[in-house]
Amino acid sequence: MKKRIIGILLTTVMALTALSGCSGKNAADKGGDDLLSQIKAKGTITIAMEGNWAPWTYEDEEGNLVGFEVEVSTAVAEKLGVKPEYVTGEWDGLLAGVQSGRYDLMANGVGYTQERSEAYYFSDFYAFNRTVLVVRGDNEDIKSMEDLAGKTTCNSANSTYQLIAEEYGATVKDVESLDGTIEELLSGRVDATLNAEVSINDYMKEQPDADIKVVAYDKDVEKVGMIMPYGDNSASLRKAIDEALADLRADGTLSKISIKYFGMDITTNN
Repeated sequence: MKKRIIGILLTTVMALTALSGCSGKNAADKGGDDLLSQIKAKGTITIAMEGNWAPWTYEDEEGNLVGFEVEVSTAVAEKLGVKPEYVTGEWDGLLAGVQSGRYDLMANGVGYTQERSEAYYFSDFYAFNRTVLVVRGDNEDIKSMEDLAGKTTCNSANSTYQLIAEEYGATVKDVESLDGTIEELLSGRVDATLNAEVSINDYMKEQPDADIKVVAYDKDVEKVGMIMPYGDNSASLRKAIDEALADLRADGTLSKISIKYFGMDITTNN
């Protein structure tokens, strides 16, 4: 889909990784053993995610980290013979952490773009998602993506949804969570928001009285994969993750997890 990562994002990420002592694509090449060997030697894999984006990754009533991405990445870790260690944070910080090699993996509904593929290794795609345009129930002015010109939206900083909104001429306010995004929308502080179709469906299911509506769909399908540091040292990790995902697809695990959290199977591009 139209997920063009503008120069500001990559420039910011590169700057952050430079400060950490690593240089962009070569971050995964530091050290002797390849990344998969390092992960297996320590027995854990560090996985980054936001932790506040239901039903992809969020905390349940007991404060446990749950969601589609949590279960998929846990199953992948089990295939690798290691335990997952989760780190939560804001989107742009997670991207920088993966590129610098601070995190082994990021699983957070990361959509594929050509620009991202030049900064990170992507796993094979295991989810396919559509972006929706959401407004308040009484809004009759915004009915298409083109109607965002001159309007105000809100999303996580440097998220793909922010970038799409800006492409259509909107001014974007930074908000850290989906709940915060909907609150901004309902209060009238913003005109609209963009998000994953399945996330909005889940929100409307949990909050049936929320006065919001979907008015448009992005025409392209977002292909979701896990990302890891770019470099020769990550090649064996990417291969192992792809093999794990293939096994999980073949035995029906991916489909079951998707239906559990989304009420539908988004793991195939149909």
